Amino acid sequence: MKLSIKRGFSFGLTSGIITTLGLIVGLNSSTSSILVVISGILVIAIADSMSDALGIHMSVESENKSSTKEIWESTIATFLSKFLFALSFIVPFLFLQLSHAIIISVIWGLGLIAIFSYYMAKQENIKPYRAILEHLVIAIIVIITTHYVGEWIGTFG
Repeated sequence: MKLSIKRGFSFGLTSGIITTLGLIVGLNSSTSSILVVISGILVIAIADSMSDALGIHMSVESENKSSTKEIWESTIATFLSKFLFALSFIVPFLFLQLSHAIIISVIWGLGLIAIFSYYMAKQENIKPYRAILEHLVIAIIVIITTHYVGEWIGTFG
């Protein structure tokens, strides 16, 4: 895989999973509304995917090391991967009760992070368990934090 596409894909995948999981858990904790959670996922999939794509575009561009084609490859790979991974979280909410959909989403997100961490570690010739553990711990911290922030915000309503 070309570096420019790998850069965009890995950023989009990670950001799409972590941001969407945090949003799902936080909105659920504050509202307990499946409609609010689905709306949040759609907003993240569109607005945050575009925002992150522009962010990676400007970041790669500012390095002055990549061609225009490589910059756009990173931009498009970021947008598509974040958009598609964020959207993938809607599926359980369309078919399951809110509490079950939350559990499935957390399992789905953590599973994707573990798989991608394993793949990256193998490519970099480092021990996979360290990369997987490091990335999962960060994701779990986000999930726990957004849960409690959501509960706190829910006390104002």
